[in-house]
Amino acid sequence: MKNFAALVVLLVVSTVPGLAQSDTLTKPQLGIVEKLGNFVPLDLEFYDEDGQLVTLRETIDKPTIVTFVYFRCPGICSPLLTELAAMVDKMDLELGKDYQILTVSFDHREKPELAKEKKDNYLSSLEKAVDPRGWHFYTGDSANIAAFTDAAGFYFLPDSQDFVHAGALIFVAKDGKVTRYLNGIQYLPFSIKMAIIETSEGKVSPTVAQFLKFCFSYDRESNKYALNLMRIAALSVLLFAGGFVLFLGLKPKKKPTS
Repeated sequence: MKNFAALVVLLVVSTVPGLAQSDTLTKPQLGIVEKLGNFVPLDLEFYDEDGQLVTLRETIDKPTIVTFVYFRCPGICSPLLTELAAMVDKMDLELGKDYQILTVSFDHREKPELAKEKKDNYLSSLEKAVDPRGWHFYTGDSANIAAFTDAAGFYFLPDSQDFVHAGALIFVAKDGKVTRYLNGIQYLPFSIKMAIIETSEGKVSPTVAQFLKFCFSYDRESNKYALNLMRIAALSVLLFAGGFVLFLGLKPKKKPTS
């Protein structure tokens, strides 16, 4: 019953924006605070799934989807990562080339051996071949975990041997800047793709990406991408006006009658 109540709390926190954000200067105890434009400390150190100590600076070299979970989680962590793996299969972007995933355990008691086991499980669940270096599973000490989660706006509470926490995809650019949040544990491939495109601002985007960015805008209230009807309408008016002017310019002039 206790675990069920905790699960209800974290699901509500994950899906209701008003509960997942805070405008106060004090740190919240639980939820997601959107710190768009904030930079995560790239000198923080974590252990990768092979037990090697690495810094975030060495890891975050491309648009990165950060997920904070703990590997023994009986609640939403597994559904979140399972959903993310499904999105990797459905997107036409290439994991390890166009973007990467960094899954970090916020339970300092968990070790690289468990991270390795989880990585192997999720990579083996993928239907398409990917670069295994594109999805990292990290563990670390409590100080580095706290610094990373705080900079990214992710807050959790201990609950006996488990934790109460929200679920979200947090997008971080290669310079460490937090650029997007997709809250909850269910996503659309298009929303993730758009977030990745916008996170890679420092990189020249293909024409189709520029077109998508023009037509769709990120709605912070719903954490989704939606058609920007005003932009499309304005473009339509401009195209119509340009076409009309061109038509008048090319229209043959009547010869004066004598």
